[in-house]
Amino acid sequence: MSRPVVLSNGQLFVGLDDYGLVHDFYYPYVGLDNLNNARSVPHKIGVWVNGQFSWVDDGSWDIKLDFEERALISHVSMYSEKLGVRLFFEDFVDRQYNVLIRRIKVKNEHAKEREIRLFMHQVFEISRRGRADTALYVPDDHYLLDYKGRCSLLIAGKFVDGGDFDQFAVGSFELEGKEGTFIDAEDGQLSGNLVEHGGVDSVIRFARRLGPGNSYEVDYWVVAAESQYEAQLVHTYLKHYDIAEREEAVRIYWHEWLTPGLERLKQVSDKHLFEMSKSLLVIKAHCDARGSILASGDSSIFNYGRDYYCYCWPRDAAYALWPLIRLGLFDEARNFFKFAKDTMNPEGYMMHKYQPDRAIGSTWHPLVHNRSKELAIQEDETAGVLFMLLEYFKSSHDEAFIREMYDSFITPAAHFIANYIDPQTNLPHASYDLWEERFMTTTYTTSTIIAGLDAASKLASLTDHSEDSTRWQNIANSIRSNLNQLVHPDGYFRRGFLISQDAETQFDDVIDISSLYGPFMYSGLPLDDIRITTTADQVKKRIADVDPIGGVIRYEHDNYFLSNQKYLGNPWAVCTLWLAQYLIATNNKEESVKYINWVTDRQLDSGVLSEQFDPETGKPLGVAPLVWSHAELINTLLDFYDI
Repeated sequence: MSRPVVLSNGQLFVGLDDYGLVHDFYYPYVGLDNLNNARSVPHKIGVWVNGQFSWVDDGSWDIKLDFEERALISHVSMYSEKLGVRLFFEDFVDRQYNVLIRRIKVKNEHAKEREIRLFMHQVFEISRRGRADTALYVPDDHYLLDYKGRCSLLIAGKFVDGGDFDQFAVGSFELEGKEGTFIDAEDGQLSGNLVEHGGVDSVIRFARRLGPGNSYEVDYWVVAAESQYEAQLVHTYLKHYDIAEREEAVRIYWHEWLTPGLERLKQVSDKHLFEMSKSLLVIKAHCDARGSILASGDSSIFNYGRDYYCYCWPRDAAYALWPLIRLGLFDEARNFFKFAKDTMNPEGYMMHKYQPDRAIGSTWHPLVHNRSKELAIQEDETAGVLFMLLEYFKSSHDEAFIREMYDSFITPAAHFIANYIDPQTNLPHASYDLWEERFMTTTYTTSTIIAGLDAASKLASLTDHSEDSTRWQNIANSIRSNLNQLVHPDGYFRRGFLISQDAETQFDDVIDISSLYGPFMYSGLPLDDIRITTTADQVKKRIADVDPIGGVIRYEHDNYFLSNQKYLGNPWAVCTLWLAQYLIATNNKEESVKYINWVTDRQLDSGVLSEQFDPETGKPLGVAPLVWSHAELINTLLDFYDI
């Protein structure tokens, strides 16, 4: 299940699922920790009318989800024909406080006056598996508190025209044979149970009688804080002040953040401007205030795999920053570069991935390969950050920041990639590929190393380090001159090769989109180089439009999330847009439109893009949103309009 709406303020990140339910709730970092309970249990919303009850995710509701074009404020509508009830939501995460606010309008679509009861359920998991969490009712200021240690979650709400929720209950969740307190709502009444600990959940109720066509409005909130005292201060403020002003302040913030970038897009069509605005917001939502950039906040992948995408991959982060940098949005880049400097290994390389709190992330890359000790890294992640630092300087002209980064990041990173070379080939030593699957010297990574050293050389020259500049440029040129070792006899760039212990070279001749994109984007070769054009021909022939729905797969026989083995792989948004970028660069704009439209046609209604798609049905697969998909969409459109 995807996250059509994501909301964030750089510390609190909330993902709404396809039913408009809170399914991911990360605090105090964007991506860490996910305080929602377990893998697949969202908060629930229920409605009771005249003895009939329905949860909005029971399949009977017509639900539409979107968020504003220029602000991370949701627009969600839910309609139940059976109950004759319509719900409207405007949701946002406050900029000043760590609070999720849901502004809810409940409308009676029936011809008779009726009492309509709205139930808001929440289930958090603060401690491991929810053990020893506490949920209780606090009478002094009429709210529920879910807490453990230095994490307090305060739940409350009010009618917009005055009055509070009228009933509540807290209880055990999936513990000792109990399904959860949400069951208590299904008869329309809540027990008022005051406290529970262990695995806990809670429900609050809002109820009013409504005439035909009439409605009531509710403001509901969840405050996240380090202590009950801090949470209660925010709660007291929200109880006594107009929530509409908080919403407008959030809207103004997002408009102001977007404006510098949108000012550069005046020649862009309305359709593409809409798509770019949405994508910029998705990228920004995944940026933690302390520098991390999350690959995706969609935790649903944990239901099918062993881990989330809730990490900062230096590669994904660099790609996410590229369109922001091109559009003059620099704060996120500076924050990430400082994050990279602080997390880089002392030897000068970036690790596989990181948690948002700067701890090293999980990995499946071993430290031994063919009985030899090896680094568990993807070397392109180090080179890519160097490359992006130069892109940052070219757009920002921020020489002071480059000087600040020179000794602490640029020098050690450039020294590492300059020395991580096999003497028998004068090409980069093997590392894990960008898809995190194979240990070898790849065309893609080799190309990024060239770009990283080219960038480091230019930055060294800028900061008056001429010896460094000359050395790094010479090594980049040497690698570039040895690229033929990565070329197949048929003239295209292989995926890569590995030198075995007995010094034999084992070639991987699979056609991989990255073997086109790497040389095209990073190697410094002319675009009419026969090796690039031959690789492009092979990509078009063997991995583009090979599925019923079209698009471009990563490589031949890609099994990741592949549901039907008769296909060579699932098409990806990133891969399809990479081919579009190549076509634009080689003056084939008309052909590129086909691939751009292929991607935008597969956005969710809210504009969110997934990682990949089912080759027959086009159903989104993997995570949604994937930040990298959105970054490549913006970059492709910037290329298309020559911005």
